[in-house]
Amino acid sequence: MRVYLGTTLGGLAEAVKQGGFGPGPLGAHAVTPRLREWYVEGDIEELEYAALSEAAKASLRLLAADDKTPRRRVVVAADVEDSDVQQTADGPRSQATVARAITIQQIQAVHVDEEDATDTVDKAANAIQKADQGDEDAEFVVDEAEGYELLWFARQEIPDLLH
Repeated sequence: MRVYLGTTLGGLAEAVKQGGFGPGPLGAHAVTPRLREWYVEGDIEELEYAALSEAAKASLRLLAADDKTPRRRVVVAADVEDSDVQQTADGPRSQATVARAITIQQIQAVHVDEEDATDTVDKAANAIQKADQGDEDAEFVVDEAEGYELLWFARQEIPDLLH
């Protein structure tokens, strides 16, 4: 099963040093039964994009907690065993828990904001908590960051991202 982990460039660098993310359990996003039920007519690409978008919001929450890391959202896409993924009852429809660590070899891609997005992402990171509480102005700021498409990088390109 494909899972999406919201992280930061600092978190990605730490994962590279450790050989992966973990230990488990890890918070992630995936195409869960709740997400499928909500997107009745969506195809798998739309469902995966919805899960990736929620992981990008998780990245914003991590950026809000760490003002030292570069202001770019980072989402890691990894393939794990279906049996290691459990849907969570609350939170976004794509919210899941991965029972075990995720190795670097399980990473299929990394999605990262382009450098031009840093100012907008910084504002969104500062607004995400209020947006989560329903503040419409803050939601608008977060939506502006979502207007930037995340760039796709292969696992082999991770060292280039970190320099």
